[in-house]
Amino acid sequence: MTTRGGAVLSAAWNWGTLAAAVIVAIVAVELVRRVLRSRLVGDRWSLAGPVVRRCTWPGFATAVVATANAVYTPDMIGPRANVLLQHAFTLLLITCVTWLVIQAAYAVTDVVLDRLLHVQGDRNRRARRIRTQITLVRRISAAVIVIVALGAMLFTFPEVRALGAGLLASAGIAGVVAGIAAQSTLGNMLAGLQLAFSDAIRLDDVVVVENEWGRIEELTLTYVSLRLWDERRLILPVSYFTSNPFENWTRHESRILGSVYLRVDWSVPIEEMRTELYRVLRDNPLWDQKDWTLQVTDVTPGGLVELRALMSAADSASAWDLRCDVREHLVTFVREKYPESIPRLRVETLDPS
Repeated sequence: MTTRGGAVLSAAWNWGTLAAAVIVAIVAVELVRRVLRSRLVGDRWSLAGPVVRRCTWPGFATAVVATANAVYTPDMIGPRANVLLQHAFTLLLITCVTWLVIQAAYAVTDVVLDRLLHVQGDRNRRARRIRTQITLVRRISAAVIVIVALGAMLFTFPEVRALGAGLLASAGIAGVVAGIAAQSTLGNMLAGLQLAFSDAIRLDDVVVVENEWGRIEELTLTYVSLRLWDERRLILPVSYFTSNPFENWTRHESRILGSVYLRVDWSVPIEEMRTELYRVLRDNPLWDQKDWTLQVTDVTPGGLVELRALMSAADSASAWDLRCDVREHLVTFVREKYPESIPRLRVETLDPS
């Protein structure tokens, strides 16, 4: 009876030690999290925010499982249950470490991506190219880490290890079959890498695809998400961009030319319109102070004069807003200053007498 009571006390002590160690691990992770959060004040450490945001829960899970696995002793439960519990601890530890490593890698790259997101002007094109490449590389890295973790988890099963030799012997045939079955997927993945590193398209590029104008919102190894001007999303396989023509308005630089067309009466004063265009551009912060012009580009069959106002902006978003501002101002200017130049239809009737 004394021996049995001692065993019960020993087991209770072991479980109590395990619980205490887990609590200490949780407290330690919480202290680290609070220290990192204190670094957020005043932006003293740019990595603190992404680490806290992405690694808090993976850190708690990894600390708990790793501590429990280290403190746990085989005599705490029966032999059969002990084998199952140790195997479960191993699988959980691999899962948590994989989760933590992926989130830590994402946190580090988030700092770079956030900085590149705010780069404007001449460096914007290079920044978008780097953002595209970093996004794809970290997704590839995450996929490789997950595959390695799954392999490590599978090889913790003795049955899988026993089948290893047979799998290696049939790897050639299996590889051919898998290659044929995944031909489309592999083609898209290679096309995604080609697009990212050939600089054909980048995140936030302005493109015209299938007669739709939009921006590259997401570029993965399998598909491209295009955000259209009316907030719709056009999803296309990556291979589309390597096998079909498309327009890229920001291929060499972010700076873009915008145009505004007005159809007015022949009585419109061209020089006054040109002077007014320059005045409104000069006062508009969206204009990059480089290119502008106003030209008569056509005479319509309906008896109107077509004016084209051309202006430049640092990027496509600024160009769109600038065009709207200029169009609104010129319409108001013609209506208030030269109402006789408002488009009108003239009809000539012959006197029957």
